[in-house]
Amino acid sequence: MMWLLFKDEPQHIVQLGLGSAALTKFCYRRMPQARVTAIELNPNVIAMCLAQFALPSNDERLDVREMNAMDFVLDPANRNSVDVLQVDLYDEAARGPVLDSQEFYQACADVLRDGGIMTTNVFGDDFSNYDKNLQTMELVFDAVVWLPEVHDANIVVIAFKNAPSLDFSVLYERAAEIKKTLNLPAKKWVNGLKEWMQDHQ
Repeated sequence: MMWLLFKDEPQHIVQLGLGSAALTKFCYRRMPQARVTAIELNPNVIAMCLAQFALPSNDERLDVREMNAMDFVLDPANRNSVDVLQVDLYDEAARGPVLDSQEFYQACADVLRDGGIMTTNVFGDDFSNYDKNLQTMELVFDAVVWLPEVHDANIVVIAFKNAPSLDFSVLYERAAEIKKTLNLPAKKWVNGLKEWMQDHQ
C-alpha cells in the first residue's frame, strides 16, 4: 500500500495474484472512488477467499477474474487504464515470482496510466531473484525503489511509470494523514524511502 504516499485517489486498482484477498478487500472497502480488479489463475484460491476470507462478490466496482496475469497485462484493451498495479505472483512453493521477465514488466508498465505506480513483493529463497527482478524493472520503469526487508525475506519494490519528485516534508505530512484515516504505518514507509535514498545517492 506504499503507493498511497503518491496517489490518494486512484480510479482503478489492479491486483495480480489474489492471495488471501487482504489487499483487494482493503482497497475495495476503503477507497470507494476506485474500481478494483483482481486477477487470479487458480479457481480454488478465488473460491477459498469467497468462502473463508469474506471476499465480496463481484459488483460494479469489484471484478475478480480467473485468468492468467500475463494475459491481462498483454491485452491491448487494458493499456493505459490502471492507476495502481499491485503484483504478488507466487506458486505454491513460493520460491520466487512466477512472472519476472522483461516482457512481463514492460506489459505491466504499459497498462499503467501516466503517473501510474506498480508495487510488487519480491520474495523467494533464491537471493539472485532480487537482483534479476530489480534490474529488469529498472530497464522498463522510470524509477524503481525498494525498501529494506520487512520480514521473512519480503522486499517491497515500488516502480514508477514516471519518476516522482520526492519532497520528504510533504511525504511525512501525507504519511500522518494515511495513519489517521487508514491506520497504516506510513511513517515507516517514508523512513524506508529516506534510508534508500541515502544508500543510493
